[in-house]
Order: sequence, then C-alpha cells, then structure tokens
Amino acid sequence: MNRLLDSKTLNELLAQREAPCLSLYQPTHRSFPERQQDPIRFRHLVRQLEDSLKQQGWGDQTESLLRPFLALMEDGEFWNHNLDGLAVFGCRGYFQFFRLQRRVPELAVANDRMHVKPLVRIAQSADRYQILCLSRDSVRLLGGNRDALDEIPLHENVPRTLADALGSELTDKSQSGFSQGYSRASERGDSMQTEAGGSGKQAEIDRDRDRYFREVDRTILEYHSRPSGLPLILAALPEQQSHFRRISHNEYLLPEGIEIGQGALTLNEIREDSWLVMQPRYLKRLEGLINQFGTSHGKGLASDQLEEIGQAAVQGRVATLLVEAERRIPGCVDKAEGKATPAENGDATTPDLLDELTIWTLEQGGEVIVVPVERMPTQSGAAAIYRF
Repeated sequence: MNRLLDSKTLNELLAQREAPCLSLYQPTHRSFPERQQDPIRFRHLVRQLEDSLKQQGWGDQTESLLRPFLALMEDGEFWNHNLDGLAVFGCRGYFQFFRLQRRVPELAVANDRMHVKPLVRIAQSADRYQILCLSRDSVRLLGGNRDALDEIPLHENVPRTLADALGSELTDKSQSGFSQGYSRASERGDSMQTEAGGSGKQAEIDRDRDRYFREVDRTILEYHSRPSGLPLILAALPEQQSHFRRISHNEYLLPEGIEIGQGALTLNEIREDSWLVMQPRYLKRLEGLINQFGTSHGKGLASDQLEEIGQAAVQGRVATLLVEAERRIPGCVDKAEGKATPAENGDATTPDLLDELTIWTLEQGGEVIVVPVERMPTQSGAAAIYRF
C-alpha cells in the first residue's frame, strides 16, 4: 500500500542517517503500453545506484542494500498500478517507496542523506487538497493537486452509503417521500420544516439524511482531514451542499464547493473544477510569502545568499524557506558550521545545496515551500525569511 506523503513521512526519511542512503526517482506511466517501459528504466537506475556505491567504497554493502530494490523490480503486479512518478528510498534496515501524482526527473544517488527536495514540493500543503464526493448512495474521497487526482481509500469507520451509516435505523424505503429523500421544502431551499423537526414520513427521511451527513462529517474529519491537515472541497448536488454545510463541524471544509448535476463528472472534470477553487488561495498565499520576503529583506530579516541561509538554518532562525523547483546546486556543506558553498562542478553524489538547506530548515521546525521558477523572487534558487 502506498504511504501517505506528509510532514510526518518527511521527518521519518530525514531520520534515516546511516550512510549510505539510497534515493531513486523516476517518472512513471499510468496506462498501457507506456508503463511497460517503467521497470526497464527502474533497472537502469538501480544499476546507477550500484555503480555509485562501488565508486564511493561501499561495494561490500551493495548486495544487501539493493536487495529490496531488485525485489520491487521483479514484482510485476507493482508495475501495473503506477501513477505519474515514483520515489524509492533505502538504507540499512529501511526501505520505502511512494507513488507520486507529479512527474519527477530521473535521479539515482547514494549519499549521506536521503534526497528529499522533490518530495517537499509534493508533500507541502500549498497546492494539495482533498475532495469529498457525496451522495445518498456513495461517499468517495479524492486527493491531489492541480496535476492529478486519485482516490483515497476510506477509513473502515467512514460509512460508504446512507444504509451503512444508519443500518437498521434507516427509514423503510416503502414509506412515501420525495426523490433522494428530500422534501419539496428542501428542493426550494426552505429547511424550516427539517430544522423544526417536522412530522410524517418525509420528515423521517430528512432526519435520516442529516444523521447520515453528521456521521460522514465526523468520520471524515477524524480519520482524514485532521491527519492530513489539507483543505476539503465538497462535491455534491446543490441541495446536498447546503444541508451538509449546515451540520458540518469540519474546520478544513472550504466555503466554495463543486456543484454536481444529475450527470456524473469525470475525474478530469472534477480536477479542473477543484483547481478553480484552490488556485486563488494558492496564489494568494504564495504572493503573501513573496511580499513578506521583500519586506523582511529590507529590514535585514531575510536573505537570498546561500551561505547566509545555511548559517541561519542551523541556528534555527529560518521560519520559511522558498526554494526553486527542480533546480539543483552542487556544493560543499558542513552542517556543524552551517556551511553551504556552491561548487563549479558536481555529479549525482555531490550534495545539493538546496536539498541540504531544505533538510536543515525542516529539522529546526521551519517551513519549506517549493516554488515554480517563474514565481521565484530570487535568482539564487533560495529565499529565506527569518524568525529574528
């Protein structure tokens, strides 16, 4: 089962410090026949790891370290369920993989640390969210970003249907009531009868709906929203939107939703509609951070100089670090001194300064935001906002 990629997962990766640490990234394909090439590319990258281990004097550990990578390579069923990217990590006593909803550049590196910067962009909550697709007969949870959405397996305690939520307490279907269990008052937006308790068979059906929504709201909040900390978008019929919001206590539920008509939306249509909800929030937050960097820089509380940022990061002074997406800056590092100096040349085993600054910031409780190159406020590849 694919692990949830969040700050807890990143901290787990950062805790693996027994060199050599192996990091492998590759783009993958969701559909046949393109995905047939994925295990072939994976084999090539594993060979790069093997060469790197031998070149760095770890040849005696090659067999044991690469054993789980080779087992994954031979797992035919594994390669039938690819997403857009794959990240695999290993060291002595540790092995983990992540299917990614965003393509990543190929990389295979053996180093003193796990290479995590590509994961930070995916794990950060800046442009990630969840979607609750709700109807009387189904509950689905989707997760992703502007690039892709995928189904999130529901916790076993989340009801999948109204019948699951109410069981034997569900109003008998043989009773008369309006379609979908909503009264004419509900269809025209008048909830007075329901709020007052109402009477008769239709009122019972309306109460069933509210009890169902409350149970969905409670379990989604407990088992999905709070653990992930991600914004939640409701996708439902217009009348369901109003009723669910009336009873919801989910602080992650956004006021804007996706109104679904009688015809089901495709996953791609839901992704496009959901990003219309999220994009203004994402851009507003990013613009706020960029403006904060400019203001703080004028007060001496921000920097774009890598060496200065390195020293501030190990001192715990970096509150927020903006790093340029998909950029790699080879260099020399010394965490004890906060040294992060760019080098003219480097190969896959040379430390990436942006990755090191990312790790140092996260270890000190700072926040790291990976920014698209066109929105990066500096040319150095990094921008740090200090706490003091």
